[in-house]
Amino acid sequence: MFLPLLEYLAESYGPFRVFNYFTFRAILSTLTALIFCLLFGKYFISYIERKNFGQVIREFGPEKHLEKKGTPTMGGILILASVIFSCVCWGDLGNKFLWSIIFLIISFGALGFLDDYLKLSRNSSDGLSGKKKLFWQTLFASIIVIFIYSTYSIPEEITLFLPFFKDFALNLGIFFVFLSIFIIVGTSNAVNLTDGLDGLAIMPSVMVAGGLGIIAYMSGNIIFAEYLNIAYLPGTEELLIICGALIGAGIGFLWFNTYPAQIFMGDVGSLSLGAALGGMAVILRQEVILAIMGGVFVMETLSVIIQVGSFKLTGKRVFKMSPIHHHFELSGWAEPKIIVRFWIITLILVLIALATFRLR
Repeated sequence: MFLPLLEYLAESYGPFRVFNYFTFRAILSTLTALIFCLLFGKYFISYIERKNFGQVIREFGPEKHLEKKGTPTMGGILILASVIFSCVCWGDLGNKFLWSIIFLIISFGALGFLDDYLKLSRNSSDGLSGKKKLFWQTLFASIIVIFIYSTYSIPEEITLFLPFFKDFALNLGIFFVFLSIFIIVGTSNAVNLTDGLDGLAIMPSVMVAGGLGIIAYMSGNIIFAEYLNIAYLPGTEELLIICGALIGAGIGFLWFNTYPAQIFMGDVGSLSLGAALGGMAVILRQEVILAIMGGVFVMETLSVIIQVGSFKLTGKRVFKMSPIHHHFELSGWAEPKIIVRFWIITLILVLIALATFRLR
């Protein structure tokens, strides 16, 4: 929104040229989303409380979670509003990658909103059925993936790259579509599964967004791309603006979501955050790197798959409860300890993932 005006001013007034730098706009995007969240967070929580949109707790969950019953939910609306407002203010609105991620955020957010609303209106932990949710997730992801596939300009945009293997480059062709849909939908659900404790999902999402932001900057800069021997993908540097907005909004939301939480993000937040992270990884051609950075999300998802599979095959459970953060709760770990340790694990994994760019 501001970019055309700023570019015009930059031609006549030297100081405005600073807005030509992606990094400067990314900083402004981060600060804008952060301030937006902090300014409106308190009022949003009060509004949710007046509407009696309180969290519904599963009957078969950990007993300690009964204390969270009635805590305002659907805080993801605040995150989404902050991110979109910031991106529109500081992003290049002519960039297809920017709009692709915004579409994923809005569409998956709307799906999450419907799921949350059904739970609240029914006063039950059951919202949309798993099949219906998966159908709409697949549809929304397909729209963007097919758009990217039909408009790609260089082969690298649909090529699979692997960390540690400098010369590995597999042109996926039409299989790009299927892999990308799986990544976006899978990441969306993985973040959703992780969102079970105060601040557990938001901080890893912020860290992964930070890591992807660094990759976006490097991939969109031909000098860095050649130096690090990664694919040069023109236009992807604009994703840095989205990553900045996600970081700012995430930290701003954490102010209210940290233990003990004043508000939960709900599915409207977790589904859209996961879709955004998955979508950016697809655009940057860093699906494997996303799996490394988001190792906590992968671990949470695998724990559910293992638990369900084991129970169906043998009638026995591997964990006390899944996702795995509930297993640690029932093992006697305090909630803040689980949260912070998962944060630490994510930080380490993000650093390891970034380090692979110099190990090729």
